[in-house]
Amino acid sequence: MENNLSNPHIRTPKTTRTIMMDVCIALLPALVGSIVFFGLRALLVVVVSVVTCVAGEAIWQICHKQKLTINDFSAVVTGMLLAYNLSSETSLWAVILAGLFSMIVVKQMFGGIGNNVFNPALLGRLFLMVVYPMELMKYKVPSGVDAVSTATILSAVKHKTECSYTVLDAFFGKVPGALGETSALLLLLGFAYLIWKKEVNVSVSAAFFATIVVLSLITEQNPMMQLFAGGTILGGCFMLTDYNLSGKHGKWLYGILAGIIVMAIRQWGVYPEGVCFGILIVNCLSVLIDNIFANKVYGK
Repeated sequence: MENNLSNPHIRTPKTTRTIMMDVCIALLPALVGSIVFFGLRALLVVVVSVVTCVAGEAIWQICHKQKLTINDFSAVVTGMLLAYNLSSETSLWAVILAGLFSMIVVKQMFGGIGNNVFNPALLGRLFLMVVYPMELMKYKVPSGVDAVSTATILSAVKHKTECSYTVLDAFFGKVPGALGETSALLLLLGFAYLIWKKEVNVSVSAAFFATIVVLSLITEQNPMMQLFAGGTILGGCFMLTDYNLSGKHGKWLYGILAGIIVMAIRQWGVYPEGVCFGILIVNCLSVLIDNIFANKVYGK
């Protein structure tokens, strides 16, 4: 009698599309917050970034006669994360350039989703940082905040200048910065949603945050300021947890290394922020960490 049963496989209703849609939902609170803080210009930056990333992926795949994958929402996630790494005042042409670089050079040239070595959104930000650095320095003071300085908190902390913003300002989002560097509270709400949906492994994020807190105490910095200011929460919750780049084994080591690099740059580097560099550097090490912690095959 012919057996028509398929091989035994572990099956799950989760797909790339459903996971990416959950990430988009988790990023929505911060999007609403950025609109409240910076006006409709923030929404425009996000829309242009998302449309550029989706169009860039589609154009590449059409030109190379590949199957279109824009319906898996991974390009939408990249577009949102890229926009969250930019300010509301970033020129739209710069957003488009960064989006095309992220999708075509960083993602598609390496084989598309699941094959890219680096986080596309962060490398898009780094592209602008190198080619058009002034586009990343156009910070706007949030609406309703009685301040005129557009310097970020970490810049003031690093250069030991007077800072009119408090830890609570950073936590609630009443500070100048990139769209995803303002309200730590709204980002954490989105991250809690991903945890509830069981879409993320919190070990890498926990190790990252714990490392920053410990090193802040060692270097006599305010740990809560280092945690809630800048891109710490955005990077730790939504980019270190990238399914392709955070490694399968030793996630705690991945988070610790990223935290060390971030604090080293903030303390001794030229730039006041180091999350972008920290995550991109450990992206390079993910394969090595996987090999160190990989299960040994019997007989080898």
